[in-house]
Amino acid sequence: MTRDLSRLLHPKSIAVFGGGWAEKVVLECARFGFKGDVWPVHPTREEIGGQRCFRSIRDLPGAPDAAFVGVNRHATLDVLKELNAANCGGSVCFASGFSETGDQDLQQAFISAAGDMPVLGPNCYGLINGLDGAVIWPDEQGCRRVESGVAVISQSSNIAITLTMQRRGLPVAYVACVGNAAQTGLSDLAQAFLDDPRVTALGVYMEGVGDARAFAEVVGQARAAGKGVVVLKAGQSEAGQAAALTHTAALAGEAKASSAYFRQIGAGEVYSIPAMIETLKILHVHGPLKADSFISVSCSGGEAGLAADAVENCGLSFPEVPKAHAERLAEALGPLVTISNPFDYHTFIWGDRPVMEDVFTTALAGFGAGLFIIDPPRDDTCDPSSYTPAFDAIAAATTNTGKPAFAVSTLPDSFDETWSIELMARGVVPLLGLQDALAALQAAKAGGQGQSWRPEPALIADDGTLLDEADSKKNVEQAGVTVPNSAAGSSIEEIDITHISAPLALKGLGFAHKSEVGAVRLGLNDLTGQTPMKGATGYLVEEMVTDSVAEVLIGVRRDPVYGATITVGSGGVSAELLKDTATLIVPATDADVVDALQSLKLWPLLDGYRGRPKADVNSIVDTVLKLQTYLLDEVGIQEIEINPLMVRETGAVAADALVRRKVNV
Repeated sequence: MTRDLSRLLHPKSIAVFGGGWAEKVVLECARFGFKGDVWPVHPTREEIGGQRCFRSIRDLPGAPDAAFVGVNRHATLDVLKELNAANCGGSVCFASGFSETGDQDLQQAFISAAGDMPVLGPNCYGLINGLDGAVIWPDEQGCRRVESGVAVISQSSNIAITLTMQRRGLPVAYVACVGNAAQTGLSDLAQAFLDDPRVTALGVYMEGVGDARAFAEVVGQARAAGKGVVVLKAGQSEAGQAAALTHTAALAGEAKASSAYFRQIGAGEVYSIPAMIETLKILHVHGPLKADSFISVSCSGGEAGLAADAVENCGLSFPEVPKAHAERLAEALGPLVTISNPFDYHTFIWGDRPVMEDVFTTALAGFGAGLFIIDPPRDDTCDPSSYTPAFDAIAAATTNTGKPAFAVSTLPDSFDETWSIELMARGVVPLLGLQDALAALQAAKAGGQGQSWRPEPALIADDGTLLDEADSKKNVEQAGVTVPNSAAGSSIEEIDITHISAPLALKGLGFAHKSEVGAVRLGLNDLTGQTPMKGATGYLVEEMVTDSVAEVLIGVRRDPVYGATITVGSGGVSAELLKDTATLIVPATDADVVDALQSLKLWPLLDGYRGRPKADVNSIVDTVLKLQTYLLDEVGIQEIEINPLMVRETGAVAADALVRRKVNV
């Protein structure tokens, strides 16, 4: 059900319930310049925060557009019922002690009490509207009033408070928390914020995405409107991951799945609060960044070296300066300056505003965007005026070329807020700290699959039954994947291998990882003299694949959040040791699979490293897509892993496979 959040987000009247926390809401509204009515409701107090108290909801002058409910969790239910009956436009519920403590019954009672009225919470700090001055927020907050800016949603109240305290020049239009999101969730708020034409971008600190399809819809619509989205997600560590039966489960944890999801929907992902703020600054000024090439410009070889080193692992690159631009730069700077990228222009032209503008414009014109590395001096002990020509030249370069120019500091505290605000007003985004700047540029470039891409509906995973290799391969073969010629039996003696060509592999059935328990014997000419394997429930004999170019792992799994995932990576017995994998969210295309393969350390081997034969990459892609289709079509399938897929110059064979499925479907 879609609820109208307009009155809650843009209130002309706010009712406030409670004592100390509620009083802070009243005071913050006054401090922030809220022009509407604030109506404290309290059964005994005469005034709160300098405002006259009303004894009950019935005594209010009218139906409030918004309410802050700062009473205990049980009293919250009564207040919600009365607010809903009074046609309140929405409320923020501060009390904790609901589902976050395991009390699902109380949370359900909360939802029922709210009825059709939009509610943020419970366990929620609330929201700040920096555009209109409304503050439904029971604590200190550092936002300033703006005419346009970014919206920030946080599933942590403390993180939200921290974000309001930034002094990096980021204009913040809205800050909101969702608390337990019992009724109104992350995607609901995101959509409402992005629908406001004064909002330029969205930043989200999340612990869980909630409805993955709904959030994908929001991000797709945002990008279509030229607004970028950046996410900082908690829970990236795999330390708490439970032991898994398959390599896929061990290698493709929730963190990799969420990163794949963000990449495919077109949301940038960062891993720190500073990087999120810097990304939002880029998105506020430029929207999703379209630049495909970058130049680093500095007046120091040291800074050029730092930039060259830092860019190695960030997904960006500094290509060569185009010849025509290099010739013009050489003419302007003379023979002592080497024209390269990163570009050190030395200090010969420092302070010469016209020449700096010409050099900066020429350098920027040859690329999609430019990083002008500059750390202004502190203004309490130094005179920063000598840096003015450089900043003027950077601003002129972006005006002259129409391309983004970023003033990048190596230190995260080189720019104060005044510098940052002034530069952004001139179209130059100051990025604080070289590493965070590069992370922000990468996140701002997030492309995604396009506006129409959506993950599959959440597929509730079931433990199911792990099939032995013989039965697993029957499923894999049914999916259309090639498997070796084989024969199986309950004992070694009863297996007929007359139709199988040596060399042979003898495998014991009933083990998840056969090689770890010695249940694999390779290179056999026949079964003569082969003894039983301890613990085996049966045996499988197969033709060995002897002409493979590479071993690849492929896994597909149902996922309770993202629908289904695909993992590709280096296969074989060292799969978990190497951890060379890439993850995709279903549905994936053949181009997605190729991109994933090319991201692997294994890729050079697949591509004919140092004259070796090239692997049949198309056969890998074909196998992945067949398994994807099979997983979606066969409702009983929970997980399929092929490890390894033996990839030949032509074709590929699933040498080992595990399937987990519900047996009674």
